[in-house]
Amino acid sequence: MIMLILFWVLCVVYSYFLWRQKSQDTDNEPPMLPGAWPIVGHAPHLIGDSCYLWKAVTDLANQSYEVGGVVSASIGPRTIYVITDPDDFLTVANTCLEKDGFYDFAKPWLGEGLVTGIVPIWKKHRKLLNPAFSQTVLDGFLDVFNSQARRLVHDLAAQVGKGPFDHWIYTRHNALETICLTALGVDFGDHTLLNNQYVVAAEEIFKTMVDRFQQFWLHSPYIFKFSAVKRTQDRCLKILHNMSNTVLQMRKSELNGNILTERNTGKSTGLKFKAFMDLLLELSIEKGVLNDREIREHVDTMIVGGHDTSANVLMYTLILLGSHPEVQEKVFEELHDVFGTSDRDVEKHDLSKLVYLESVLKESMRLYTIVPVVARRLHCNVKLKNYTLAAGRTCFMFLFGIHRHPMWGKDLDLFKPERWLDPAKLPDNPNAFAGFSMGRRMCIGKSYAYMSMKTTLAHVMRHYRLQGDHTKLQLKLDVMLKPSTGYQISIEKRKY
Repeated sequence: MIMLILFWVLCVVYSYFLWRQKSQDTDNEPPMLPGAWPIVGHAPHLIGDSCYLWKAVTDLANQSYEVGGVVSASIGPRTIYVITDPDDFLTVANTCLEKDGFYDFAKPWLGEGLVTGIVPIWKKHRKLLNPAFSQTVLDGFLDVFNSQARRLVHDLAAQVGKGPFDHWIYTRHNALETICLTALGVDFGDHTLLNNQYVVAAEEIFKTMVDRFQQFWLHSPYIFKFSAVKRTQDRCLKILHNMSNTVLQMRKSELNGNILTERNTGKSTGLKFKAFMDLLLELSIEKGVLNDREIREHVDTMIVGGHDTSANVLMYTLILLGSHPEVQEKVFEELHDVFGTSDRDVEKHDLSKLVYLESVLKESMRLYTIVPVVARRLHCNVKLKNYTLAAGRTCFMFLFGIHRHPMWGKDLDLFKPERWLDPAKLPDNPNAFAGFSMGRRMCIGKSYAYMSMKTTLAHVMRHYRLQGDHTKLQLKLDVMLKPSTGYQISIEKRKY
């Protein structure tokens, strides 16, 4: 027993020595946070449930503001960096493109897709995928967005006049249907067994990623291999990959038979659109690039990136609108100016007119940053405005910290969409908003998200008046920023 303990002590000491040799301090290190414990460093300050974790990183952001927006912390022998300064964020984001090892937890599902891919693959595939997100392609999805928005309005009707309810269930399911329809060309509205399995599996696999992140012993691939979380992940992957592979093979057969057709929107007008998978298949044939596995990984990445994010933004936005009736009425007035008393679909030229509605979305994303933290691996020393970061270390970049930075003024904690209508009321720094991250690896789906969310809100807000109370929100950090309690709303039918 004594020999075993001695062996582990020697392993820890040797690991510490190797780490310190690999990652030496620079001559101009950011200040180290106070409160580090011997050996374990600041790790105990981050131990707790996901609600406690959110409070801990919020406190960490506040401390960083006091020393110029960059701080160091230690997790055992490791030194990490935290950035809340927008300019330094952009410097790191554009200098070090490699994602940190935590992103490997998602690779069993997403492989080398745009979110998780290593730099050489990301660079090559990003160029190939840019045309798939062109405005022409996105315009083809507008009828899908309208159809899905009407489906959400219809589903919400069951809650009219019944008091507070969990509207997140509705936005989450609707967003997953929308992204799978545009990515795969599969409509989940028919609620077949296979489709329901896909919906459940997609929700469940997100939880396995969170569970692995929070249970630090599962970070080891050797321990994870024998865990119940791994078994759950494998079960989900079988369903998810089966669906995307099945659709992929079906599309390939159609393409080989020269019968690949555009997908019907489901509307009586017979309007058509092309799913992302079809566009990638055509790209594969024409350019001789992207094999079946790569196509599936990119489509699955689109589902992840376009599902939970949009659902959460809409959920928070509806709470904020319900909490601020004066803002809600301004949204309705703008919609009335554009649509009158008509219940017609949102058309392309309407989107640019919904200026106030877009400011509401931006303010919602500022206050509740859905992906609050991103992490990069530093492959070289990085010189910032005031400090120099050392190669070989992890840099956590707090997007939510940028959005709550003192540069936003004394009213930074208030929901004020009007600030987006007057440049004089915005921070001078052009990097002050990072709702879709920033730098070369920022989200490729920004335009898709705005089109989808603006269309959805335009339909919902024309039909319903909302009530909510955002002050009751309790937040947690489960990779994404999610509510733990206090996120219900109530709705009434609106009369023109």
